[in-house]
Amino acid sequence: MEPGRHRGASMRQKRSYGRVLLVSVLVGCLEVALTTVVVLLYVRTQPPPDTPPDWGRIAAALVPLTGIVAVVAFLLSLLFVLPAVALSDLLGRRVGERAAWCCVPLLVAALLAPPVWAFASYNDARTRPVLLFWAAATASLSAGARIARLRGEGLTRRVARWGGALVAGTGLFGTLGLVTGVLPPYEPPVIGPAALAGAWVDHTGNTLTFTADGRVTASGVAVHSPGDTSGSTPPGCSGTGTWTYEPGRDPWSQRVRLDVPGCDWPEWGVGGTGREPRIHQSVGGPGSRELYQLRKATSGWPR
Repeated sequence: MEPGRHRGASMRQKRSYGRVLLVSVLVGCLEVALTTVVVLLYVRTQPPPDTPPDWGRIAAALVPLTGIVAVVAFLLSLLFVLPAVALSDLLGRRVGERAAWCCVPLLVAALLAPPVWAFASYNDARTRPVLLFWAAATASLSAGARIARLRGEGLTRRVARWGGALVAGTGLFGTLGLVTGVLPPYEPPVIGPAALAGAWVDHTGNTLTFTADGRVTASGVAVHSPGDTSGSTPPGCSGTGTWTYEPGRDPWSQRVRLDVPGCDWPEWGVGGTGREPRIHQSVGGPGSRELYQLRKATSGWPR
């Protein structure tokens, strides 16, 4: 090979650390986007919270949050990914590119170890969460470092294209899974009369105690009026009366009716999970989706 051509080939092979930084930041942002999609899909398989999320406010917060994510991804890439790639390049000259590529996670883990363990020691953090965080951070940053080490024209465009397709595809197929039932959406447990027997406790310790013979005793259970919100303090009601369970046509239409003199409660719906069933009432006006919930008490509950 002619000397001029050899020098040209060497220059073409010279790594652009600016591109490494850009690709690593892009991978970090795509990882956050993918995690967000997965979390949103997972939420659809779980019981609704007492207070529903304000999706409009969440969407509005995503705009500035995107910039924050990009800044954090840039700093992490600058502090950990870029040094790991540079060290792997030095290592590659001795052991070869393939071995150096395989060693990237070890280099990232080594670079992360001092700040992670310093933070953990200063805050007296428990060992297991620290190890899990260290492993997760290593895996996340190693993905960016390994992808950023790849050579070839148009790497940034390919990462953006395929990464965006992965995020969009996850959201699309996850939504299809929820619609078709492949990914089971949340539905309340079918509790039945036998499961109702026992004590049910709200977030402040007030109780409804059901007995198998159809009797119920209330102790300070809230009676909400139309227009109440989760932040209001409704009056409590105590007394003894009767209860009936109506199975309804499906899990969503189960109802528990209470007849306690002086306590004007509408019918109670059923929610929660099979391991932690709940009965609830809607709080506020129509469409508010806020819930006042009582959980089935178990040994050691409430905490």
